[in-house]
Amino acid sequence: MPNYFSQSKGLACGGIRGGAKLTGNRARAALALQSRCTRAPVCVVSGGGGGGSGFAIDARELRVSLGPTGRRLAVLKGVQLQAGRGSFHMLLGPNGCGKSTLLRTLGGLIEAESGTLKVAQPTSFVFQNPDHQVIMPTVRADVAFGLGRYSDMSQEEVAVKVKQALDAVNLGELADSPTRNLSGGQKQRVAIASALVDRPQVLLLDELTTYLDEADQRAVLEAVAQIVKGPRAVTALWVTHRLEELRYADTASYMQDGVVKVSGSPRKVIEHLRAAGASV
Repeated sequence: MPNYFSQSKGLACGGIRGGAKLTGNRARAALALQSRCTRAPVCVVSGGGGGGSGFAIDARELRVSLGPTGRRLAVLKGVQLQAGRGSFHMLLGPNGCGKSTLLRTLGGLIEAESGTLKVAQPTSFVFQNPDHQVIMPTVRADVAFGLGRYSDMSQEEVAVKVKQALDAVNLGELADSPTRNLSGGQKQRVAIASALVDRPQVLLLDELTTYLDEADQRAVLEAVAQIVKGPRAVTALWVTHRLEELRYADTASYMQDGVVKVSGSPRKVIEHLRAAGASV
């Protein structure tokens, strides 16, 4: 059996963000590995949360502009967002409101111009399209892929970490299955397992149910909810535009026009939307 675990050693995290031009399968591999190597900018807090606040994510007055010089557009306009340690926090809002930009800023993939940010480390990022992250021929090989950057890790240690990650998303029985045979929801759970294998404190999840049917949507949401309720107190920040997914959340925020309009319980967010005239 090929040692896919070792193949990621040539794609170190710093190189991915360093401007190297990669194409084809290597570009997909770089993107996949990047999602498993994120580190938050501005102010990084290791361990349990943002100082003594109890927040795993604590963003204050974040501002980000995107676009070419001279035509930059303000996308984040003083964002405030907090997520408690060990919580399933959903970030909702219409398309184009800045949700994904905020998520990438929290994950260190975009640099904020100003503001303060504290994010418990390590942090892992899962992108919207699982085909951009699930790149190896088997489930087991894909989950092991990101561990290749740890040169001192034995194959036995890798096997244990992979099993734990797959069990967390209820895919242990598919460990040796070809990834090409998986459903969209199964691929998305493989992507989550690949993020979990590094034992992150925070999972950043970008509209994971966009391309999935109803059954797969439910399976992915239930897998994340199970992870959050587990013994490690992982915090999940889930970006979505689907209001029906709120029933899985502990807390939520609603974003519009580059700012967070309301945060609190799912009920509070729904009441805010109703007061604004939305049909929910």
